[in-house]
Amino acid sequence: MAEGKQYYIGIDVGGTSVKLGLFDEAGDLLGKASVPTPSLACEEGYAAVVGGIEQLMGAVRQPMLFVRGIGLAVPCPVPASGAITLAANIEIDAPALKEALMGRCPNAAIRYVNDANAAAMGEVWRGSAQGHRSMVMVTIGTGLGGGVVVNGDVIDGAFGAGGEIGHLCVNPDEERICGCGLRGCLEQYASASGVVSNYKRLCEERGVDPVELVGPSDSRSVFSAAREGDETALAAVDVTMDYLARGLQIVSAVVDPEVYVLGGGASASSDVFLETLREKYAERALKVSRNTIIEVAELGNDAGIFGAAYVALRAAAREV
Repeated sequence: MAEGKQYYIGIDVGGTSVKLGLFDEAGDLLGKASVPTPSLACEEGYAAVVGGIEQLMGAVRQPMLFVRGIGLAVPCPVPASGAITLAANIEIDAPALKEALMGRCPNAAIRYVNDANAAAMGEVWRGSAQGHRSMVMVTIGTGLGGGVVVNGDVIDGAFGAGGEIGHLCVNPDEERICGCGLRGCLEQYASASGVVSNYKRLCEERGVDPVELVGPSDSRSVFSAAREGDETALAAVDVTMDYLARGLQIVSAVVDPEVYVLGGGASASSDVFLETLREKYAERALKVSRNTIIEVAELGNDAGIFGAAYVALRAAAREV
C-alpha cells in the first residue's frame, strides 16, 4: 500500500450525470467533478469515470496511488455479496468497471452501494445523523426510497432489497399497480407523485379545479398551494403524512432507529409538512418509539458522494 495521505472517491451514478467527490479521511470534501452519464458497460464509459478521478487527484497534485478507496452509488439493488444482478435504469458492467478502476488505482478498496443506502451513510458520516449509530433515510422524490443504518452499517440485504421502505404495503385494497408490480405500496401515497395523486383525487371528490401542475410528480406546486392556505392542498398533505407516518411506524417496529432523516426533492417543502408528520408518527408509534427524532437531510444532492466515499473508507479500514 502506498505511503502518504490517503484519499477516497465517492461516485454517484445518476440518470443524466456521474458525480464524483474527492475526500480525505476526516470526511472533508476536497473537490467535485461531473461527467454526463455514459454507458458503464464499455471502455469509453470506464475511461470517463477514471478520467474524472484523474481530474480530482490532479487538482490536489497527488498520485493515483494515494486513492485508498472508491465507492460507487448506483440506482439499483446491491446485495451483501456486492454482485449487481438487476440494473434497470443504467447500463453497467460492474465487474469490468471495477477492473478498470483497479488498473489505475491499485491500492483502492472498491465497493458498490445502492444510491439510497449511500445517501444514508453520507448523512451518518457528515450530515444530520452524525453521532447516531442507527438511522433511517427516507428519500421523498418521484418515488420513495430508503436507507437503513444499524450499528453504523447500512443494511443492504441478501438480495439488495434492504431499505426498500417505499414498497411496504400500507393499503391492501389499492387497485392501482405500483411501478414495482405490487399494489398499495407506500410510495404510491407518500412520494412526490403520491402527493400529486392524493391532491388530484381530492380535487375530483370535492369538485374543485386543481392548481396548475407541471407533470405527475409536481409536489412543489401542491405544497405551495398548501402554504397559501388552499384547503384541498392542505388535505392532500394531511393524507400524505398519514400514510408516511404509518410507514415509519412499521419501520420503527422492526428497526427502532434513533433518527429518521428526510431527503429528496420534496424535503425542500418540509416547512409545510414536518410538524404534521411528527405528530402523526407519535400518535401511531409504539409508546417507547414515540420520541424518535425526525429531521431533514443536510447534504442535499451531495449525500450520495459522501456516503459512497464513506462506504469505501470503511472497506479500506477493514482491509488493513
